[in-house]
Amino acid sequence: MPRFVLGRETATRQDVHSTPLGYSRELLQVGETLPIPAAAELVDRLDVQTSVTVAFNGSLGDSLLALSSVRAVLDWLRLRHPSREIRVAVEGRHAALVRRAVPLGLLEPVAGPTILIGDRVTVDKHAGDVIPIVCDPAAPPCWASSWRVHTDLPARYYLALERRLGVRLPANRDFCPLLLTPEPSANPVVRALRTDGWFAGRTIAVITATSWPERKDYTVTRYLRMAEHLAQRSGTDVRLLVVGGDATTPKTCAIGNTGRPVRALRLDGVPALDLADVFALCDVVIGNDTGLTHLAALSRQPDGGGPPVVGLYARHSYSKWTTGLDHHHAVATAFSERMHQGDLCPVRDALGAHADGGLAAITPEYLADLAAGLLPGVGRPGGTG
Repeated sequence: MPRFVLGRETATRQDVHSTPLGYSRELLQVGETLPIPAAAELVDRLDVQTSVTVAFNGSLGDSLLALSSVRAVLDWLRLRHPSREIRVAVEGRHAALVRRAVPLGLLEPVAGPTILIGDRVTVDKHAGDVIPIVCDPAAPPCWASSWRVHTDLPARYYLALERRLGVRLPANRDFCPLLLTPEPSANPVVRALRTDGWFAGRTIAVITATSWPERKDYTVTRYLRMAEHLAQRSGTDVRLLVVGGDATTPKTCAIGNTGRPVRALRLDGVPALDLADVFALCDVVIGNDTGLTHLAALSRQPDGGGPPVVGLYARHSYSKWTTGLDHHHAVATAFSERMHQGDLCPVRDALGAHADGGLAAITPEYLADLAAGLLPGVGRPGGTG
């Protein structure tokens, strides 16, 4: 049976395989020296820098979850040198999105040495005088402190750097920076959808894009059934935006065979930057375990508002591969629960195929009931599956 995790889950060290952090964050003030030794050479090299370069060219999801490393480095530099001007440059295929997470007021760097934060391939290929901070999702362990486990990948990155730098950093819960969208009215995709009435009622975005369809695709058919059940349960019409994978040419098309209360539109090939603006205006976003679902969870309106996001997990740990934000929820199969409890990876640990039915074990009716609980005025879901 699928397991529903509503918001942030607090796990004890007995529940999840983890590595002791080595100190209790709750007992330390921000800026206080940790009771474990710092990586002295790294600290000495970073201490004299005034330039940071962020460069991610890997998958969208990996890149977004690694933004907590950028936050950790900038937090440390501000604590260390509060009056120093730190210049930041953003490069790589996801640069436009990443810039939304970089604090305002920072300038492009001057020529010279820089702290380079990026994925392993990008850092290895980067020329010039750099101090590398490599973001490898397989590297940081699942940290435990004071009987609490920090399972999500952004927390792992942030706390790994906190340990290396030897100082209690400011973040307490939300380790990954949000991607605050500008006023989306200038976005042509948003304008077209608004003109056609797509944000006038209950608008649900569902994400079918995935790199592994046979294992991680919930399918359009199941999403349509979910939307029809949701419309019946909530007593309102549902507008369903079906977000597909990359295509050569952006396109939209109507989807037939829907129930009367459901109006569905497929969006294929829409750039991630435009989708961030679309997601921020929806009432709920539901997606496969993929980068666009992470994007939806991080994309917020200028005032910080935005939809709850539900990720569907059958193959990987639902707790690791999430943003760790309170509005980012998960529905997980028994196999994903096993990956969570043991901090396992089916690829790294060479595990066989799951035997619990995969995402098919999550019925559209079950998912609709959970989504209804996240809609204001409809009601909350009743426990776990």
